Amino acid sequence: MAHPKRRHSTTRRDKRRTTYKAVAPTLSTCSNCNEPVIYHRVCGACGYYKGKQAVEQAVTA
Repeated sequence: MAHPKRRHSTTRRDKRRTTYKAVAPTLSTCSNCNEPVIYHRVCGACGYYKGKQAVEQAVTA
């Protein structure tokens, strides 16, 4: 494996790392309860996915 002959400067290192950014997930609304949901995930509020119930929700009494 190749080894660098000279050390890379901190500026050069930081320029390489500028492309790594935190991105907020894209949200849509649940077709059943209109809560915000991440794409391709089961709704956390009602348990529905693509109009069908995928997960049973616990009933709080």
